[in-house]
Amino acid sequence: MKLPYIPEDAPFSGDQRAWLGGFLAGLHSRAAMGGAAPAAVGEATVQAKPLHILFGTQTGNAEEVANEAATLARTRGFAPRLEELDAISPAQLAQMEHVIIAVSTYGEGEMPDNAGLFWEALSSPEAPRLESLKYGVLGLGDTSYDDFCQAAKLIDMRLEQLGAKRLGERVDCDVDYEEVATAWLQSTLPAAESATAPVAPAPSEKLTKSGWSRKTPYRSRVVDNRILSGAESAKEIRHIAFSLGDSGMSYEAGDALGVMPVNNPDYVQAILSRLGVPGETAIAGHDAPLSELLTSRFEIATPSKDLIKALAPLSGDEEFLHVVKNGDKEALDAWLWGRDLLDVLELNPTLPLDPAELVSWLKPLQHRAYSISSSPKAHKGEVHLTVAAVRWNFNRRPHRGVCSTFLADFVPEGAQAGIFMSPNKAFRVPVDDTVPMIMVGPGTGIAPFRAFLEERRARGAKGANWLFFGDQHRKSDFIYEDEISAMSASGLLTRLDLAFSRDQAEKIYVQNRMTETGRDLYAMLEEGGHFYVCGDATRMARDVDAALHSIIETQGGMTPEAATDYVNRLKRDKRYVRDVY
Repeated sequence: MKLPYIPEDAPFSGDQRAWLGGFLAGLHSRAAMGGAAPAAVGEATVQAKPLHILFGTQTGNAEEVANEAATLARTRGFAPRLEELDAISPAQLAQMEHVIIAVSTYGEGEMPDNAGLFWEALSSPEAPRLESLKYGVLGLGDTSYDDFCQAAKLIDMRLEQLGAKRLGERVDCDVDYEEVATAWLQSTLPAAESATAPVAPAPSEKLTKSGWSRKTPYRSRVVDNRILSGAESAKEIRHIAFSLGDSGMSYEAGDALGVMPVNNPDYVQAILSRLGVPGETAIAGHDAPLSELLTSRFEIATPSKDLIKALAPLSGDEEFLHVVKNGDKEALDAWLWGRDLLDVLELNPTLPLDPAELVSWLKPLQHRAYSISSSPKAHKGEVHLTVAAVRWNFNRRPHRGVCSTFLADFVPEGAQAGIFMSPNKAFRVPVDDTVPMIMVGPGTGIAPFRAFLEERRARGAKGANWLFFGDQHRKSDFIYEDEISAMSASGLLTRLDLAFSRDQAEKIYVQNRMTETGRDLYAMLEEGGHFYVCGDATRMARDVDAALHSIIETQGGMTPEAATDYVNRLKRDKRYVRDVY
């Protein structure tokens, strides 16, 4: 399994809160000039100016931004209306006056799952004109990706094409985005205010992000760290349990856990040796020595774009220079596959490197998000993860995934690691305990479904539970086999379909098992069943989606277009949701 993705978006910063405060204040002043008397905080909002806050997110961070935006909007006398992008049609959008949109970019420039239908309708030639709409777009992303904040850029451009007017220029936020947000404030906010002085929140109104976050993670003690996969497995999959202690943190089945790693000390020392400087070397503009910067402040596994651009002409490697010069993303990705930063530095082992310049090319070290594999009802005071430790060899040197091997090698039982909760309200057990659940989660994709089943058992839910699980070999890769077998024996797990791809000559995957049981699967959907997918987004999730469309088309006697409409209805009704990476 690939490393968990670098986070799609980032928490709401003070700078963005200031942007939003000024933006809302401008709306408030214009509403007041128009005669609408906004209600005081805590009073009825009958006369308050409506403000629609729409969000598109894959893992919940943009929703968190939207929630904080709504809270701030109320302090400004607005009546915020918070909704997912997919819940809004272009016709509804045309009836709105003021809208702000927080949207992250998923995968390679794609819309997040709960914004795909919105974008499809908005980009259609039939989309209505939006001359009466005034809007602002906040993009969340990561400049490590070529299509940085592409979802926000597309939505912003399309709204402009349809005649909507910007309340302020779009801001695209990187993972570490404070400087960008500040520059945007300084250059754009006066124009957005239309010569009205920005109104900052009063001291009593200023919002602070409560609880633990990537900036202030909770130091949690590991209470369990054991290997789940068998001795003959090609993988190393671990079950890791953290104590929530006195953190006050809570979560629900379906949420994710953020883990703050540190870089492998042997790898840090290898980079210091390549630079030829001691770890105590001071770096101008930083409050820590070089060794600490490389250990806990910066990403040193994946070569950054800035480093690639700077070193390609100096590397002496013609293929590397060629793919960089040509701007061929696929060729560059293929060349970088398996290589880390040290591999790039060692292309020209005699090239002198300035440590300060190297640091300037690096991106901040980020948390990794993992699907939680426990229900808080079943494991009070704990949160569990199911993690595949990523290890490989390249150029006769061991390479390691940053966070997965940090957890595997450096936080045994009794050790501590920084964690925080990342809610994912779109990925939840059905509220109705009688509703059937269909879960597709091969490999570590089983994580949230272990949590779902524990949750349903604790609630005494009577709805049917059907799990599709698989991996390479049943003997060595059937993780949680004892638990799953017990759930099947008790009747909690109504049906279990397994797909171990390499136990026979012809490879069999979960999507093949879906197709084989298509009649029953379609019948369960017709009964109101919810369909969940967790795991690899690149291949598995796409193959499962294609199989689902095919099953609905075949079993429902539908055209491909009608099957697509059926799937889209499932998505709109939140009966087809994914947690993919």
